Amino acid sequence: MNRILKRAFLPSFMAASLIGISLVPLQPAAANDRILGDAALGAGTCVVTGAVRRRGNVLRNAAKCGAAGAAVNLVGRKKKRNLGRDAAVGAGTSAGVRAILGGREDVAGDLLDGAAAGAAINILRR
Repeated sequence: MNRILKRAFLPSFMAASLIGISLVPLQPAAANDRILGDAALGAGTCVVTGAVRRRGNVLRNAAKCGAAGAAVNLVGRKKKRNLGRDAAVGAGTSAGVRAILGGREDVAGDLLDGAAAGAAINILRR
């Protein structure tokens, strides 16, 4: 009986714990009203550029440029928006996240996707 309870209860408990841990950091990020929107805009931009180039997985593309969008938001909050800086921050973050996620070695494409996400955020948030 003890094994049955462990097999039934433990996986659901672990899943609930992981979801709770994952959602807790979103609350402070929501203090900036545009960070989640910029992350979504970056993710959408990267999904489109990845589809146009026929490279990458949709989820990996969304993850790398979602992080790029958040980074562009954080850098652009305190300073006046600059297209070159936002594109460079997006490109660097995108390549860095892709290196962490692993996968195919397409550094130029990662830089292009991140730069496109940074430029899109800059143009839409002026």
